[in-house]
Amino acid sequence: MIMGKLPVLKAREVIAALQKLGFEVDHVTGSHYILRHLDGRRAVVPYHGNRDIKQGILGSILRQAGLTVEEFKNLLA
Repeated sequence: MIMGKLPVLKAREVIAALQKLGFEVDHVTGSHYILRHLDGRRAVVPYHGNRDIKQGILGSILRQAGLTVEEFKNLLA
């Protein structure tokens, strides 16, 4: 899979973008938000205050959500 450059985002921005796609916060375990989609996909977003999500973690979130970098960037626009 060819990946473009991942943006630097806060957890709330990632959660908001996933919610546009139909993900909903299922529950929170500690500092991790577990989002679920009606089709069964699940994504775990670490929420550590106002800290940025590292690119490796964001890549993992996109894989869990079944999104490409380009699809995700379109959600942010």
